[in-house]
Amino acid sequence: MQFQQLQYFVAVAETRHFTRAADLVHVAQPSLSQQIKALERELGADLFLRARGNITLTDAGEALLPLARRILADADTARHEVQELVQLRSGRVRLGATPSLCTGLLPDVLRAFHDRYPGIRLLIEEGGSHDLVRELARGALDLALVVLPLPTPSPALTTVELLREDLVVVSSPDAPRPGGGRRTVRVADLEGERLVMFRHGYDLRELTVAACRAEGFEPDFAVEGGEMDAVLGFVRAGLGVAVVPRMVATRSGRGLRVTPLARPGLHRTIALAHRSDVAPPRAARELQRMLLER
Repeated sequence: MQFQQLQYFVAVAETRHFTRAADLVHVAQPSLSQQIKALERELGADLFLRARGNITLTDAGEALLPLARRILADADTARHEVQELVQLRSGRVRLGATPSLCTGLLPDVLRAFHDRYPGIRLLIEEGGSHDLVRELARGALDLALVVLPLPTPSPALTTVELLREDLVVVSSPDAPRPGGGRRTVRVADLEGERLVMFRHGYDLRELTVAACRAEGFEPDFAVEGGEMDAVLGFVRAGLGVAVVPRMVATRSGRGLRVTPLARPGLHRTIALAHRSDVAPPRAARELQRMLLER
């Protein structure tokens, strides 16, 4: 049983005329008649009683008609839904990002994407780069914003560098300015400062600790184990200072003193990653384009 045969059958059933049905479905009348006969042979029953000038449905035809209409309607619904997706009127994007990027980079980009494609659902998963790489590999994410270098490089992932971001030192305005009041602070000046530190596995923790050790000292933690919002809150409360991305400090700087790091400073490289063996869905590719062009 072919989809086209059902279309022809319903057209004849509704017009009760082979020639008018052929015009309706834009096919030659002999071709339509042949397809109806082929359908009847496959089903083993006549579908129409053919009297001169009078076409009526047999019992078999009456039984088939509502089923055929339902099949055609379902196919039309499926076609419509796929077209909606292709034209970016519906669908979803599963995006992973580190918490600092969710705070700093993503709000403006996601707002622009949502304004342009309001029918696309945005599913955001926060996590460290290691966790996001794992979720990408198992197909749970379409795209992920990660920090390079990846903790576990994988040829199964494609990464495109997105931006190189400066890190800054944030402190409470009520606390003494780190670095003795200078306009910039060196990593070496953090020796003796109480640091508010992120949890283990957090990219910024690894980078900050490595930078301190490179200057010959072990950082002193006032409190540790938080995510971005908690760290900023602890700094505002005067528990210590923290090293955070400039975008986060700019967006969340209310109640914080922001001090740049002296050259060469500290930086991190943000990349957009996806699986190499599967192209992201069209909606995800459009978000990828917007992120790369930001």
